[in-house]
Amino acid sequence: MRYIKRVILPLLCCVLVLSGCSSPFVEDNTVEEVAPVTFWSLNKGENGKLEITTLVPPVMNEKKRLFTLDVDLLKQGKKDFNLKFYRELKLGQLRMLLINENLAKKEVISLMNTILSDPDVSPRLYVVLVRGNFEKYLEKEKNEHKNLDYFLYRMFRHYERRNQGEMTIVNIHEFMEKVYSPYSDPVLPIFKVNEKKVTYEGTAFFKNNDYVGSVKDMEDQMFQLLANDHYLKNLPLSPLKVSLGQVRSRVHMKVDRNYKTLSIKVHVKGRIDEYRGHRNILSSSEMRKLNKDIESYLQGQSMDLVKKTQKLKAEPLEVGAHTLSPLLQPMSRKEWLNYYENMKVKVDYIVKIEPLSL
Repeated sequence: MRYIKRVILPLLCCVLVLSGCSSPFVEDNTVEEVAPVTFWSLNKGENGKLEITTLVPPVMNEKKRLFTLDVDLLKQGKKDFNLKFYRELKLGQLRMLLINENLAKKEVISLMNTILSDPDVSPRLYVVLVRGNFEKYLEKEKNEHKNLDYFLYRMFRHYERRNQGEMTIVNIHEFMEKVYSPYSDPVLPIFKVNEKKVTYEGTAFFKNNDYVGSVKDMEDQMFQLLANDHYLKNLPLSPLKVSLGQVRSRVHMKVDRNYKTLSIKVHVKGRIDEYRGHRNILSSSEMRKLNKDIESYLQGQSMDLVKKTQKLKAEPLEVGAHTLSPLLQPMSRKEWLNYYENMKVKVDYIVKIEPLSL
C-alpha cells in the first residue's frame, strides 16, 4: 500500500502542475481574440501575384470590412491578414473557396493542394468558379445584406443536401479525388456575378490541371442527368413547349471490345408540369407522340454534350470506368483518351412521362 502511494502521488502532482502550465506551442483560440474566416475569394493579381479577398468580421453584428491582399504565396495571405486586423483570422470555419475564372485558366490544382494540406480546413469546403468581379459585388452588398457570406454558404449547403440537380455543387475533397483518378476529370460550378446579383451559370470541365471548357443551359441539364445527381426537380424543354417535373434517370454506358463505339441508354421518368404546345395530350395517341418528341430532343442534346467532352478530351462523364474488367489490364489515361476522342456515340432515351396533373 505504501509502495502504491509513493508511485501514484508523484504522478498526480505532475499532472496538476502540467495542467496549469501553458505551452508555447498551443494556439490561443479565445473567442474574443479570433475571427473565423468563412470564405476566400482568389483572383489573378498583377505581376504574377495572387489576390486574396475576404469579409471581416464574419457572422457578427459589426460593420463589415472587405480585405484584399496581393501576395506571392497563399500561406502568406493568411499571415498578412493577421497583421491588418485586430483579431486573429482562423481557417477552421472556412466553408467556401471562390476562384476567379481568369485565375483558374492559369492554376487550380496547386491552390487546392495547399489549402487541403492545412489541418484546420475541412475537406467539405465548397469550391466555386466565379465569372466576373466578385469583389465589386461584395463591396456593394456587404452593408445592405447582413451575413452575406453565410447566406452564400447556406445556398450551397441547401442544394448539396437536396440533390436536386439544379446546379453542380463540389467540395474540395471530391474535386481532388477525381484529379487523381485515371478515368475521371473534376468539375466545378460556375457562378456569374455583377454588381447586383450572383447567378448560377453552368459547369466547368477540367482536364489534368487545366480548365478546358464549360457547359450551360440545356447541356448543363443533360450533365446533371447523365453524370451528376441523375435527378432534376424541373426540366423545361422550351422548343417542345413542355416543362417536366421530378425527372429521374438511370444511365447505362457500354463500350465495345474494340473501343470504337460508346452506347448510352438512359431511362427517364417524370411528369408533365406544364404544356403549351399544339398536341392534345388528353389523347393517348397524341401523348405517345409527345413522348417520342421528348425522347428525340433529349437524345440530340445528350449527343451534343458527349461530343463536346470528346472534343475537349475530358472525362467528366467517367466513361472510361466502363472499360475496366478483372480479366483485362487497365489502359493508361493517355491511351484511353485517344480512343475516346474518336469513338462513335449512340444515345438512346426511353422516356416514361405521366400526363399533366389536374
